Amino acid sequence: MVITEVRIKLCEENNERLLAFCSVTFDNAFVVRDLKIIEGTKGMFVAMPSRKLTDRCGRCGGKNHLRARFCNQCGTRMDDGRAMRAVDGRAKLHADIAHPIHSGARELIQSAVADAYAREKERSKLPGYVCTYDEFDYDDEVPASYGGAVGEVGKTVRAHGPHGAPKGTHFHGADAPTAAARKPDGFAEGIS
Repeated sequence: MVITEVRIKLCEENNERLLAFCSVTFDNAFVVRDLKIIEGTKGMFVAMPSRKLTDRCGRCGGKNHLRARFCNQCGTRMDDGRAMRAVDGRAKLHADIAHPIHSGARELIQSAVADAYAREKERSKLPGYVCTYDEFDYDDEVPASYGGAVGEVGKTVRAHGPHGAPKGTHFHGADAPTAAARKPDGFAEGIS
């Protein structure tokens, strides 16, 4: 695994702990976005992208984040102790979306991000500084530097255009299904 690019988006100076957001590209082929660079009590660290954990209301089934005291749908009081607890007793409120499996991978990412952050801080002091975090990403095409890479099965990876919607899934063209095909057996009649 080779880290081929790290992009940094610095946060405003008035933010105490959150220093920047970043994205990390592996092997010019896979990108992980929304990592956070945070100033902790023991120094700077990289927080992996995560999502808030949620649960469902016992009364109405509405979805709520674990810190909610009342259901967002019906207003029922929620149990304050419903979140899972970590070993140290703190409530587990977030789950990582992507994360390193072992400490060696974490250290590799941490050091690459720390180096890129230091370079970006220096670059930001120069006149005409422009952040590169939001520049064009290679979502639909293989970057020129990746060229004709060969996959595991021996096939050359080539860029291709975006995929269109499958036939019959949109109703604004010549390939749209007929009215009879959209309403088999009278299903959904009267709905406009």
